[in-house]
Amino acid sequence: MKKKAKTIYSCQTCGYQAPKWMGKCPDCGTWDSFVEERMVPSTRSGKAGGLSPAATPVAIDSIELDIEHRLHTEIQEFDRVLGGGLVFGTLILIGGDPGIGKSTLMLQASYGLARQGHKVLYVSGEESIRQLRLRSKRLETVAADLLVVSEVEVESILGMVETSKPEVLIIDSIQTMYNGELASAPGSVSQVRESTVRLMLMAKKTGIPTFLVGHVTKDGAIAGPKLLEHMVDTVLYFEGDRNHIFRILRAVKNRFGSTNEIGVFEMKAGGLKEVANPSAVFLSERPAGAAGSVVTASMEGTRPILVELQALASATNFGTPRRTILGLDANRVALLAAVMEKKLGMHLMGYDIFMNVAGGVKVVEPAVDLAIVAAVASSFLDKPLPEGTMVLGEVGLTGEVRAIGQVDTRISESRKMGFTRCLAPASNLKRLPAIKGIEIMGVRTVSEAVENLF
Repeated sequence: MKKKAKTIYSCQTCGYQAPKWMGKCPDCGTWDSFVEERMVPSTRSGKAGGLSPAATPVAIDSIELDIEHRLHTEIQEFDRVLGGGLVFGTLILIGGDPGIGKSTLMLQASYGLARQGHKVLYVSGEESIRQLRLRSKRLETVAADLLVVSEVEVESILGMVETSKPEVLIIDSIQTMYNGELASAPGSVSQVRESTVRLMLMAKKTGIPTFLVGHVTKDGAIAGPKLLEHMVDTVLYFEGDRNHIFRILRAVKNRFGSTNEIGVFEMKAGGLKEVANPSAVFLSERPAGAAGSVVTASMEGTRPILVELQALASATNFGTPRRTILGLDANRVALLAAVMEKKLGMHLMGYDIFMNVAGGVKVVEPAVDLAIVAAVASSFLDKPLPEGTMVLGEVGLTGEVRAIGQVDTRISESRKMGFTRCLAPASNLKRLPAIKGIEIMGVRTVSEAVENLF
């Protein structure tokens, strides 16, 4: 007896399924996210399209490992974030806001691989091949081994992979992919999930590194079910403000490398350009002798990056003071403002506080706490920090300055950038080797730090 298709409603945020439409998802709490989908019984065999042959368990110590070989894109910042290059058979998801430069990055990476003789198949579900050719001409990324096609049907793409045998596959984007065996529309939870499964099985069977370009929601999360991020090997986010020229490529999941590395790029007319020395770029427009401006060092993987924190404390005209924070954790800034109110006697409850990280960079580690305190205090007192001073340290709720990691690497980077004085946790100085050319002052409390700075 032939099974009938049934209708269900799926949350487009988390994938929760319900027999009827609901205004709010009971799982993730998102409003108006349910979409009607028709579930058609599958006519396939138990194996996923024949891509997953019957497997037998083997002892893990009997598995032979070859010397790890990675493909390099010729974009050093990109390879750094990937952990040193592309691992064979890996599935990589890259997300970002519309117009941020995801497709540009993929096209430039494809060109770098094709120049080395690696065949790349670039599948676009959003552009025609003529549009791809025009954009490739503008970016100067034309290569004979770069194959392009405009296609959205997953089975057709898998057939192309079998016939053309590329070494790298790029899908732009996963939300446009379509599986004809499902009745739902492209971009729905079931379509995104099924398409990703099919591409994942193909990547693991053939060893072809596969990129999936994904759109993001207004909250910054990759559109589609959260399961998508669990299925892939690597998740990359391409961050930045379209009003700024800088772009940050950040790894939030990487099974074959560090999740702390970032790549810094500059968006220009000819595409994305690598920023070899981000510290110099981020500090290039720093005003001299400005109150509320403080330089600190943030560790991004193995690389320290100097950034400028800017603060503005002004008397509020309303009953509730404003806290507008860009590039920092707003809750962390509010916590530190409360510590300053209690331990320093600065009555910030009557002041609006605005904070920003210059260059559109996001800094979230606790090691910049003392720099936040110094920036707010500098603006509140209207006194700039002494010239050539850099500030490091984590601040606790009792006003103590706690030790941070890799302080020697951060201080060495600041010395290279011309800084002559550094304020750091006193507990770090016990294990800190001597660094010539820079004066290091240890502080134990925020009160002691403010006394030394002002």
